[in-house]
Amino acid sequence: MQMICALLVFQTPDLPSPLWQMSPWLDWLITPLPEVEAHLAAQTHRRFIKTHTPLNGLPLHPDVTYIVVARHPLDAAVSFYHHIDNLDRERLRELTGQTDEPAPTAPRPNLSEWIHRWITWEGTADQELDSLPGFMMHLSDAWLRRDEPNVVLVHFDDLITDLAGEMRRLAGHLEIEVPDEVWPELVDAATFQQMRARADEVAPATGGIIVDIQQFFRKGAPGARHEDVKQADVDLYLERAHQLAPADMLEWLHQGG
Repeated sequence: MQMICALLVFQTPDLPSPLWQMSPWLDWLITPLPEVEAHLAAQTHRRFIKTHTPLNGLPLHPDVTYIVVARHPLDAAVSFYHHIDNLDRERLRELTGQTDEPAPTAPRPNLSEWIHRWITWEGTADQELDSLPGFMMHLSDAWLRRDEPNVVLVHFDDLITDLAGEMRRLAGHLEIEVPDEVWPELVDAATFQQMRARADEVAPATGGIIVDIQQFFRKGAPGARHEDVKQADVDLYLERAHQLAPADMLEWLHQGG
């Protein structure tokens, strides 16, 4: 989504600087806030900013457009599991000032065990935003705001199956006009294949936390749950999902937008 916004703003795949630099990730607390603010204030192009914070944790301004990207929660969980495997835990502890605390010693559970724990975790969303309750709180809140003129919901599967259509829809919401002859080049630059090929330019700069920058773009396809999640856990997930989120949102979320 960051890349799509960059392409729509600049209308060329040849971006003036690395994507992560143009579009700072506000939740990345390693960079001092005054430095981030000064960087944004100096920008003369239309700004686009990344955050993992739900809408109910953000200041909401009528002249800002909020784009919320959703994905089937089980697909997202499988992706998150592999993403964690691609992180340098010691470097993360160093950057977050946790080197004086003992490192975790328990072996990491395999994917099947981890997914089961993720589905059955009984805490609250505010305790862990990356949990299933946190995921559903985030999306349910956005779903309730979906008719607001400056809130746009996008489904991950739609970006895969109809990237050109979704980019045109977003351009309409952002009131950006793109010449017809430019569209093919912009759409191609936003594909998963091209993003992976340009990983050094477009993946987030995390101070060495990501071990393999290519693996940041692992598969880029819907349906990861079909390969890796047991049917019993799918059934358990569906039961919990209906306890945590409205039925109409789940229908949209599970059917792929």
